[in-house]
Amino acid sequence: MLGRNHAMEARSFRSNIAGLIVINFYQIRKMKKSILALALAVSLFTGSLMAQSKRVDASAGRAEYIEVEKNVKLHITDLGEGQPIVLIHGWPLSDEMYEYQYQYLSRKGFRVIGITLRGFGESDKPYGRYDFEVFSDDIKVVLEKLNIQDAVLGGFSMGGAVVLHYVTKYDAAHVGKLALFGAAAPSWKQREGSPYGISEADADGLIMQTMTAREDLIAGLGSAFVAKEGTISKNVEKWLENINLQASPYAVTESISALKDLDLRPELSKIKIPTAIFQGTQDKLCPYPFAEELNKGIKDSFIVRFENSGHALFVEEAEKFNTELEKFALN
Repeated sequence: MLGRNHAMEARSFRSNIAGLIVINFYQIRKMKKSILALALAVSLFTGSLMAQSKRVDASAGRAEYIEVEKNVKLHITDLGEGQPIVLIHGWPLSDEMYEYQYQYLSRKGFRVIGITLRGFGESDKPYGRYDFEVFSDDIKVVLEKLNIQDAVLGGFSMGGAVVLHYVTKYDAAHVGKLALFGAAAPSWKQREGSPYGISEADADGLIMQTMTAREDLIAGLGSAFVAKEGTISKNVEKWLENINLQASPYAVTESISALKDLDLRPELSKIKIPTAIFQGTQDKLCPYPFAEELNKGIKDSFIVRFENSGHALFVEEAEKFNTELEKFALN
């Protein structure tokens, strides 16, 4: 009986040992799988970190939007390296109008910067003031934040009046040269001693159209914009019209009303920096005598005539526009 119990105990012991061996075998296999999985995860994570550490940013780190005051950001195009050329658009366009200037100048050793004024294009469109004090203040903030020095500051049409106001208000801060392109200045409206430009009645009529028939007004600008039909393609006309339609209707009305009231003639003698005046000889919107008045009032200035252009000289004679601006910046 005792021997039988011993035999049963021996079999039980062997069975337990075998069970332990099987359990340990599976535990070891499980541990090996865990270790392999952990090693694979570490390898993938390390590889990912190495890949990330080798990644070089493609962008130059420049902002596309710059805040000029609380809740107001302006759209900026900022391309190229080298001497800065800063461009301000006309009414009711945006910095997109300078597409072919960006393409040319950024590849010619310039840093070319377009600023879209508040209320236009892709810039913010808050309720509030849209006048030349505000536009000048906004430009000052952008130039300060970008740390721009000794720039060529250019402005087209209403933008020409904006940059004139800026350099006289801020004594040409951040700016070494001034360029005016078909500028709506020194006085867009006819005044005593300045018989050129739009009449009071026509200015009022245009302002009323911005509030009652803006789309028709913008569509009708095409024929008046160029020297003659065909100097720019229908596709370019459509492109410019689409840019115009992006503007805030409120800003469109307020800014053209501010332009009507602006008289920069007394300010011209304050400008002490070299100034180039680009003017289409067939300009119907800002006639050639504007350029002559500017040239007379700004001491260190000269006129560049665009014989085959109306108001849209930046696309009508884009090659000449670009090379003359390049030459002015370099000299």
